[in-house]
Amino acid sequence: MARCDVCGNDYDKALHVTQGSRSMTFDSFECAIQAMAPHCAHCDCRVIGHGIEAHGKVYCCAHCAKQSGVKGVKDRAA
Repeated sequence: MARCDVCGNDYDKALHVTQGSRSMTFDSFECAIQAMAPHCAHCDCRVIGHGIEAHGKVYCCAHCAKQSGVKGVKDRAA
């Protein structure tokens, strides 16, 4: 069995996630998100979708990017 790097649960169906050079073990997607998902630079929520990246920062949505001064972003395609 493998132990979750977040909660310590020893689980026979653990998953291993690699992000760049970092690899971690989790017992659930919830723990994987907690450990590896970036935070929105504006509202601090976890970004678990595509999000928006601008000027080296990650935002959860166009609204948060706009609130931080990013120009030319919108939530819906024309």
